[in-house]
Amino acid sequence: MTLTDKTILITGAARRLGKALAIACAKQGADIVLHYNSSQSEAEEVRDQVHLLGRDCLILKADLADPQQVERMMSTAVAKTNLYGLVNNASIFKSMGFMDTTLPDWNEHIAVNLTTPFLLTQHFARHYTLAETGRVLNLVDWRALRPGRDHFPYTISKSGLVALTKSTALQLAPRINVNAIALGAILPPVGQPEDDRLIKNVPQKRWAELDEFTRTALFLLDGPDYITGEVIYLDGGRHLV
Repeated sequence: MTLTDKTILITGAARRLGKALAIACAKQGADIVLHYNSSQSEAEEVRDQVHLLGRDCLILKADLADPQQVERMMSTAVAKTNLYGLVNNASIFKSMGFMDTTLPDWNEHIAVNLTTPFLLTQHFARHYTLAETGRVLNLVDWRALRPGRDHFPYTISKSGLVALTKSTALQLAPRINVNAIALGAILPPVGQPEDDRLIKNVPQKRWAELDEFTRTALFLLDGPDYITGEVIYLDGGRHLV
C-alpha cells in the first residue's frame, strides 16, 4: 500500500489505460480524482470499483479542448482534495499525414495533448502543499522521440509534451518530479482488434500488457525522488529499430 492516503488526478480515467491505472493506484491505497468527458457511465463504474477497494473517488467532467473547463476542473480538484499526483493520460489520436492535417485538426491535438497538460501541471504546481515530493506523469509515445510520416498532429503534440516534461522537471524541482512514459503497442485503437502488423518491427514481438504499463506508472508515481525529467520507453524496443 505504497500510495496510501495520497490523491492522484488521472485524466481520461473512465476507460482503457486511465481506468487500469486508476484501479491500480487504488489497490496501492490511493484516492482518485477521475476526469472524464463523455463516458459518464464508465466513469461511475470505475468510481464504484475504487470504492470497493476502500478508497475515495471524485469524478469530474471536462472537455479538455476548452481551457475554461480545464481550469474549472482543476480548481474543483484542488479545493476538494490535497493532490499528490497528476497523470496526463487523456489524448486525441487521429491518423493523418502532414498534407491531410487541417487547422482544426492541428488545434484539437495541440489543445488536448499539450495545452491541457501545461495548464494542469501549472495549476497543480501552484497549489501543491504536501511535504513530500509531488509527482506528475505524462503519457507520450515512442514516435514522439522518433517522428515519422503518420499521425502528424498527434506526433507533434506528443513531441511537445516530451519537451514540456523535461522543462517542467527543471522548473519544479525539487518540490515536484515530472516524468513520462513513451508507449508503444499496448492497446489497439477503439473499435479495432489487435493487428499483428503493428508489432512486426517490435523486437519483443508482442503487444505490451496492461500490467506492464501500470507497474511502470506506479514506479514513477512512488519511486525514488531522484528520478525526474525521465522518459521511459515502454515499447518493446520499437524506438531502436
